[in-house]
Amino acid sequence: MARPRVPRDVRQPRDVRQLRGKAAEDLAAAYLETRGLAVLARNLRCKGGELDLLCRDGAVLVVIEVRQRSSARFGGALASVTRQKQRRMIRAARFHLQRHAAWQRCVLRFDVIGLDGLPDGTQRLAWVRDAFRAT
Repeated sequence: MARPRVPRDVRQPRDVRQLRGKAAEDLAAAYLETRGLAVLARNLRCKGGELDLLCRDGAVLVVIEVRQRSSARFGGALASVTRQKQRRMIRAARFHLQRHAAWQRCVLRFDVIGLDGLPDGTQRLAWVRDAFRAT
């Protein structure tokens, strides 16, 4: 089911959304580091898309998409990673792998971290390892 469009004048200003997004990525990076992953890069951009976090988990190179939603309505943060978003992530990952010879020899994994706001003002973090595969 498609998410209803919110008129632009009702949405948060772009800079507020960017600050919330950066805070979500900071939280996700800290969470992953406490679980043994090494953050190699953040916000890798190319014409095909953006990679939020690039980490190393042992010998595995992990591309991580961080999604945040103020509530779990409409399926929550994890449900917002559509097939189209997955294709953009795969395309961006392939672009960056071509640019970095050391990364080309690594096994690649795609993970998703979802942050959903709870009624008490806290957030619930969910980490889905190997959320999808590049085909």
